[in-house]
Amino acid sequence: MRAYADKENNVKLSKESIDLGIVISDPARSLAFYRDMLGMEDQGEMEVRGGRMYRLMCGNSLIKLVKMDREPEGKPVGGGPGRGYGLRYFTIHVADVRALVAQLEASGIKLLVPPAENRPGVVMAMVNDPDGNIVEFLQGA
Repeated sequence: MRAYADKENNVKLSKESIDLGIVISDPARSLAFYRDMLGMEDQGEMEVRGGRMYRLMCGNSLIKLVKMDREPEGKPVGGGPGRGYGLRYFTIHVADVRALVAQLEASGIKLLVPPAENRPGVVMAMVNDPDGNIVEFLQGA
């Protein structure tokens, strides 16, 4: 883990990865995408204040899919990173972007951004999850 001892006011990290919470509308559809299509490891589910959480591991990162008891007022902006401020997408590093995209398309997932080499040896693609959240896949970075 990176040490922050050189700066007094930096946060001292206690974990090498992040946890990401994603509010979802339909657990079955979201689990089919994240767990079944992308292969994230199911860590179970639990009651949380105001809803239910479905926990999945993506490498060392915990993805927390949260279905609220009440329907949230807002929806994801959608349409790609240039359409709004705030958290616009998250990135999953994969061994073969093109092979993954082919599997997703065969399952009916439409591409937001088709595979492209952004710089030599680095290929990326983007899709929307079932609720319109943007997921980027990156190979070679």
